[in-house]
Amino acid sequence: QVQIVESGGGLVQPGGSLRLTCAASGLLLDYYAIVWLRQAPGKEREVVSCISRRDGSTYYALSVEGRFTISKDNAKDMVYLQMNSLNPEDTAVYYCATGRPCGFEPDEYDYWGQGTQVTVSS
Repeated sequence: QVQIVESGGGLVQPGGSLRLTCAASGLLLDYYAIVWLRQAPGKEREVVSCISRRDGSTYYALSVEGRFTISKDNAKDMVYLQMNSLNPEDTAVYYCATGRPCGFEPDEYDYWGQGTQVTVSS
């Protein structure tokens, strides 16, 4: 089994920054990637960014590329999502998930955290 816990969400003004943390533990297979997804009210869940635990390759949705940065600390099994230049469209519940290599289909990830709310508002 795999356990995932997210932290770092909150309220931030437009243009501001937040850093989300994903702590993963348990039976993490080598080929599992770690992905950040989000779901805004009334919208479908979408993949925001993904990082390979094997080689550190990263992937970003077009909507966040250049503003968000994903990184990892293998020794601690932690993954971070640095979010800069936030705008109200980034408001969502952000989830960390794993269970497969990087991909952009949310339903294909087997293990999910509870999510952390990010609200961008003045």
